[in-house]
Amino acid sequence: QVQLVESGGGSVQPGGSLRLSCAASGSDFVANIMGWFRQGPGKQREMVAVVPSFGIARLSDSVKGRFTVAGDNAKKTVSLQMNSLKPEDTAVYYCYLHWNGGDYWGQGTQVTVSS
Repeated sequence: QVQLVESGGGSVQPGGSLRLSCAASGSDFVANIMGWFRQGPGKQREMVAVVPSFGIARLSDSVKGRFTVAGDNAKKTVSLQMNSLKPEDTAVYYCYLHWNGGDYWGQGTQVTVSS
């Protein structure tokens, strides 16, 4: 059983910063992909950043230049540094892990950007 535990999030004013962290517990394995998705009010869940075990990390165009993702798929940890936050970044952020054909999700953490 794979469980993802997120930390971080909260409320911040536009232009502020927040950091999200995620750690996975469970079997001894190397995650194929770890990353972050988000779901804003009335929107579909969308990819924010992914870190494949082989390859280059990817960020969505909407957060490039503002967000930074760092992951260690062997340790099954991933973090998301969010700078220059905008009101449109307001969403529930979900940690994501893909391994052995299965998709696993964290419980979600709220990020609110508002003045």
